[in-house]
Amino acid sequence: MNEVKVGNIKIGAGNPLALIAGPCVIEGLEVVLRIGEKIKKVTDKLGIGFIFKSSYTKDNRSSAESYQGTGPEKGIEILQKVKEEFGCPVLSDVHSVEEINIVKDVVDVIQIPAFMSMQTSLTLAAGETGNVVNVKKGQFLHPLDMINVVKKLELTGNKNILLTERGSTFGYRTLVSDMRSLPWMRSLGYPVVFDPTHTIRNYGISSADKKGGNPELIEPVARAGLAAGCDAVFIETHDCLDEAKCDAASMLPFEKFESLLTTLMEIDKIVRPQINK
Repeated sequence: MNEVKVGNIKIGAGNPLALIAGPCVIEGLEVVLRIGEKIKKVTDKLGIGFIFKSSYTKDNRSSAESYQGTGPEKGIEILQKVKEEFGCPVLSDVHSVEEINIVKDVVDVIQIPAFMSMQTSLTLAAGETGNVVNVKKGQFLHPLDMINVVKKLELTGNKNILLTERGSTFGYRTLVSDMRSLPWMRSLGYPVVFDPTHTIRNYGISSADKKGGNPELIEPVARAGLAAGCDAVFIETHDCLDEAKCDAASMLPFEKFESLLTTLMEIDKIVRPQINK
């Protein structure tokens, strides 16, 4: 398996569990720095490599009136402040080739959203930056079909690739985490990330509606993902869900963050030697 480096964090190839975490969308500098500081204190305490995640734009919204974020220019300014304040790498989604040119010098990990995972021009442009590229597997794709995305990125000479499992379509509005996806995607030669916070969303229902997700399932699903063997975990979290502007019904309440992360690291210590034989 290829080892992928994000800053000084090594992911895959026998390295311990890494973390991608943060609020769903950038809600402003104050909120981002407040949550980032809380996450950093926990990750420093536990000794886990931490990549801060927040999207400057959430383009896939149920309503055109829903909050979509700050946009790339303002969002990148905020993410730059996160890097300066906490010394951690940052990740955000991109939605067009034009956005990549705006964000590539700040964002350490360029993330391709699940719904756009088969967009060739976007994938090639992301790969050509040389940045780490995290591709979220489309809900509609077989895990092994991600080889096509991998080949596109490799065509650019970029092997800094992460593949994220975030659920597969299981009837209308719902997803299911097929744990077979993790070893299947790892077999493609790149580290795999598991995202339990998106797989428990109830799609088609506003994320502001309490019926828009099943957050009580985040912890058991996350534990199962670690047992199945992932190299990093992706957790959206917020310290004030009543005020969150996006995916409030599917983010992990921050008061549960440290205990879950502690458990996941313990599982990883048991599983890691087995999955890297």
